[in-house]
Amino acid sequence: MDDSQIVELYLSRDESAITQTSQKYGTKLKRIAQNVLSDAETSKECENDAYLQTWNLIPPNEPRTYLFSFVGKIVRHLAIDRLRHENRQKRSALYCELTDEMQECIPGNIDVSQEFDAKELSETINKFLEACPEEQRNIFVRRYWYFDSVTEICAKYSLPQSKVKTTLFRMREKLKKHLADGGFTV
Repeated sequence: MDDSQIVELYLSRDESAITQTSQKYGTKLKRIAQNVLSDAETSKECENDAYLQTWNLIPPNEPRTYLFSFVGKIVRHLAIDRLRHENRQKRSALYCELTDEMQECIPGNIDVSQEFDAKELSETINKFLEACPEEQRNIFVRRYWYFDSVTEICAKYSLPQSKVKTTLFRMREKLKKHLADGGFTV
């Protein structure tokens, strides 16, 4: 069943939409949560919570052509929120490492009055990634969207660890320059 048909099930409030979403994307969604949380049980809970939020967000949203991205973003945010909640007093090393890496090139402290700037920032980052070669873009997205470790990226793309680390470093530097050229202060 394609994404558009699944979205139609959500729009008609047919509960089989959740089953179809789970069959098509459940493994990938659980992996996103697992990479953030490193706990299978909590990852499954985040996956289930994502289905509930998807049910509540469709309608008014109609992600006919990007259902996985839509649900993936939900599960990712749920997992990060859960990680923050569980580690309020102690910080997760992986989460801290990735946050520190990206803080070097992304402006922070966005408040409500800066929502427009946040959308513009997102579009600028997307344009940057679109201009990158596919291999570099895949490495970057695997690391900072899916939270894959450098070792997992090396195995997935059959690359040496030094190349992945160098690629990530150079892309962060290029992104930083790209954002500065776009008028964002880092």
